[in-house]
Amino acid sequence: MRLIISLSALLISVIFVQIGTGSLGPLDALSGLALGFSPTEIGYLGSAHFLGFFIGCVLSPYIVIRSGHARAFAVMAAVSTISIILHPVIQHPWFWMILRVATGFAVAGAYTVIESWLQSKLNNENRGTVFSIYRMVDMTGTLLSQIVIAGLTPAHYVSYNLIAVVACMALIPLALTQTTVPSLPKAQKFKPFFVYTLSPLAALGVIVVGVTNSSFRMVAPVYASQSGLSKDGVAIFLSLAIIGGLTAQLPAGMIADRISRRATLIGFSVFAILVCGAISIEITNQVAGIPFVYIGSFLFGFATLPIYSICASHASDFAKQDEMLAMSASLIFFYAIGSVLAPSFAGYLIEAYGPQAMFSFIMAAHIALLGYTVWRFIIGRVGKMQRPYNYIPRTSLFIVDIVRKRKRDSAKRK
Repeated sequence: MRLIISLSALLISVIFVQIGTGSLGPLDALSGLALGFSPTEIGYLGSAHFLGFFIGCVLSPYIVIRSGHARAFAVMAAVSTISIILHPVIQHPWFWMILRVATGFAVAGAYTVIESWLQSKLNNENRGTVFSIYRMVDMTGTLLSQIVIAGLTPAHYVSYNLIAVVACMALIPLALTQTTVPSLPKAQKFKPFFVYTLSPLAALGVIVVGVTNSSFRMVAPVYASQSGLSKDGVAIFLSLAIIGGLTAQLPAGMIADRISRRATLIGFSVFAILVCGAISIEITNQVAGIPFVYIGSFLFGFATLPIYSICASHASDFAKQDEMLAMSASLIFFYAIGSVLAPSFAGYLIEAYGPQAMFSFIMAAHIALLGYTVWRFIIGRVGKMQRPYNYIPRTSLFIVDIVRKRKRDSAKRK
């Protein structure tokens, strides 16, 4: 408990980061619609965010090493605040794309600081408990960021000012904390294709997750709005997907630990295909008086959000203990591959074929994953050891390899 209290500043900063930057994506989508942006252009904004996120994953460790954790976090908070507050100045999609690259970079950098700071304070006895709390806080911030949308007016400078203030407030807890700032070495190593050498299935699965989640996160507000939902309805729609994903974590973990990872992945892929198919063809308008679009959102989150962790668990079955951190970094790389282009393509499909086309696109990605999973289920090798399933957040984990080297170097000096 004392450790949690000492890390409370970091956890509070996580909430502010998530609310401030997490609400920007849906707000940009709704603002873009209000300003006359096409769905394709709104999709470009999502792709720009993930391009910036990928750049931040690669470059932010160097900034942390050069400036230290506290200064690096201040830089990221400043960049995110500036990029958010500049949105109303020039209301043009290409200008907003530049701002979204900056925001994505800042988000990756902020998580680099927070997660490396956490890692430096943990050991094998408390790491699981503390990271479970961290994941709960992170998902709470994500959920709150979607709820905030209901209170914001699209394409209005006050809305952007408010979330910029929240993003800037992430600075306050870390600025006031008395926790010792960790130090980092100057060496680092990153093997982007490492997961593919462990498990091609895990690599493809994470790419599909990137396609799925980036399309939904960045373009789903367009789908919801064109489906006739109000601004409050869009917020409910997005929140239900996150709640569905949270609800799925326990059953997904129980299933994945009791049967093979591939069989678990087949089951969730089939479920995702059925849900996306039902949404894309609009099988019904209501179920027991509840709009099906809400039920579909919850089921979509339930079916798709655990897949990243299932793929990560599958890859870990083939990894040695000292390869786990390199594996986490490589997972982020493949996730980024799927995330960068998918929102743009999903936006184009909505513009060309209507709002349901986004879910048809996601369904096609999961059909491809299902086919490859079945093939690997038949001919693939079995891991030497099945490690316990863990929910793994998709944040910036490149830094943990550096932290591990710091600990190893410290042990050698002793």
